[in-house]
Amino acid sequence: MRFLYSSILLCVAFGVQGQIADVRWHDEANDTVRITEMLKEASTVKFDNPSARTGWFGRKFEGVPYVAHTLEGDTERLTVNLDELDCTTFVETAMALSFTAGEGREGWQDYVYNLRRMRYRGGELNGYGSRLHYNCDWAMDNIHRGNIVDVTPNIPKCKYMVRTIDFMSAHRDKYASLKDSAEYARIRGVENGYRNHRFPYIKTADLSSKEVLKCLREGDVLAFVSNLKDLDVTHMGMVVMDGDTLRVLHASMSNGRVEIAKGSLYDFVKRNRGWIGVRVYRLSE
Repeated sequence: MRFLYSSILLCVAFGVQGQIADVRWHDEANDTVRITEMLKEASTVKFDNPSARTGWFGRKFEGVPYVAHTLEGDTERLTVNLDELDCTTFVETAMALSFTAGEGREGWQDYVYNLRRMRYRGGELNGYGSRLHYNCDWAMDNIHRGNIVDVTPNIPKCKYMVRTIDFMSAHRDKYASLKDSAEYARIRGVENGYRNHRFPYIKTADLSSKEVLKCLREGDVLAFVSNLKDLDVTHMGMVVMDGDTLRVLHASMSNGRVEIAKGSLYDFVKRNRGWIGVRVYRLSE
């Protein structure tokens, strides 16, 4: 029995080390130190809730340059890059750090583990098709595993829409990895699960309602609903409080950095005509 128990521990340790080794780092030496330092600092702060903790981590990345396509490569590997962020990797990075801190952990290895859990289907990296590319798929998978909660249905004035999500296969030429017929088939399989997909959202006009705004917290994750017929979300960010005004912290492609957008949440969404509203997520309590 002792031999069996030791063998199990050895296998677990080998598996964890294997996962850590299969990471595409942007700057391993500095990033591992920075992750550990942020987690240690967070352990000294008292947060009212997980969203507040997520917002705290999000603000740590203000000014970081916006860079698209940092997850792409010849092979699918877990990418850790704190120096170049797009809207999705910014949100994932802050959420994974917050999740790790909420577990009372302070090691960069724990962050790497949680980032993988949030980015890939079932928390397992198994090629390009295992990445949760669509926001609806990311939400469904992480909600099912208890990582996040979709609070949109609990917000006054919530509406529902139905869409068939198949943008990636319809625009196969935009995705180098979809030249591979097997990966293309995997993405098509994912999309088949989102035919006539029904999801909740808050319309842009209702984001000026005090009744709606009082339901939002600092650090709530925002997914901006697109007006495209075959896609649900085209941008992500998070709520930050500026006095009594709710604003948006996000990785801005137009301004080339992570920043707090000018104006209120309502103003921000209204001036982007490609969006028709938002979905709202939180880390689980």
